[in-house]
Amino acid sequence: MNYILFDGTEHFSLLPLTYTRPVAEIRIGILKISEKWNRYLNSTCSFLTEAYLQEKFPVHIESDNVLINGALLPNEDITEQIKLLKPQESLTYNQTLLAIRLDEAHLNLFLEGQLEQYSNTEYDSEAQLVAHTWDIFSWNGEEIEADFDLITKNRHSQSINSTVQVVGDAPIFIEEGAQLTFCTLNTTNGPIYIGKDAEIMEGSSIRGPFALCDHSTVKMGAKIYGPTTIGPESKIGGELNNVVVFGYSNKAHDGFLGNSVIGEWCNLGADSNNSNLKNNYAEVRLWDYKTERFAKTGLQFCGLIMGDHSKCGINTMFNTGTVVGVSANIFGSGFPRNFVPSFSWGGAAGFTEYKTDKAFEVAEKVFKRRSLTFDDIEKQILNHVFDLTQKYRKY
Repeated sequence: MNYILFDGTEHFSLLPLTYTRPVAEIRIGILKISEKWNRYLNSTCSFLTEAYLQEKFPVHIESDNVLINGALLPNEDITEQIKLLKPQESLTYNQTLLAIRLDEAHLNLFLEGQLEQYSNTEYDSEAQLVAHTWDIFSWNGEEIEADFDLITKNRHSQSINSTVQVVGDAPIFIEEGAQLTFCTLNTTNGPIYIGKDAEIMEGSSIRGPFALCDHSTVKMGAKIYGPTTIGPESKIGGELNNVVVFGYSNKAHDGFLGNSVIGEWCNLGADSNNSNLKNNYAEVRLWDYKTERFAKTGLQFCGLIMGDHSKCGINTMFNTGTVVGVSANIFGSGFPRNFVPSFSWGGAAGFTEYKTDKAFEVAEKVFKRRSLTFDDIEKQILNHVFDLTQKYRKY
């Protein structure tokens, strides 16, 4: 069977994070959604996403295909239901399409909006779809636990260094090459996963649920409260509480970050902080690209959502419920606005447009630091995002 993860309407409600990736490439828990499906299905899924992203995230179509909503979080039950689908049969939940099985001809009709006849089954258990940016940190704890079981089943952890102080009864799993010395790991509230060649430096205090992915580093004296995930190739310091960092991003110094999601290729300067609670304890509103207005989150604690390639200078202060787009550069004193459009340059004193040639110069340097190439495909994606977001840059 050929499996394809498709972007539904969630693609728009998950901006700015999905400007640069399909929905299924969002990291929540330890793994990306696509990586979870690959494991549950024992197959490699391809992506059906926005046209400008398709070259980087190609789709593979065969004679028999199952399309799965990329926002859907898998579990064993829903995976079995999807595997039982018959040709031209769909699975829905509360009028949302979860999956549909189609041959190539019917798939083309489906993509053109002309598929009229197919049978449908309603999923009779609860399905979880990541439909809002704040779902990522809100559901991160339960996803860390689910991914932990998925990754570590029938495997043995590396031994814990004798200098590490362990508190709590939940499990700890350490991959090969990871280094931990003179730190504290508290699993009272959930498990702790340490990826391959990751490092937790001395003096750090970490409470689970927590995941540190491959080749990432927790700097000396960091204080991290779960549920928090640090994606691969990242450096983290200071104080964090319920944060998801997708990967290839740095918050290497002191400063607080809470109830937040940080994309890839981001950098937060020393002593940068975000507020995650309003002074009047009121419900937090976040910028919603779908409605182009601030939307209710239902949350009292909500911090910073930052798209890929964005950066801030030292001592930057982010207000409660701030959304920063793709490739923004923020600096200066005072609080910048709660919605910073993509390719903005400036801060509380005002913004100007951050030109793509300058943004590409920086991107080439940060890619090179990770021994990667900022190629024409990456440039094409960011050029398209620049054009898409032009209407928001009204300074």
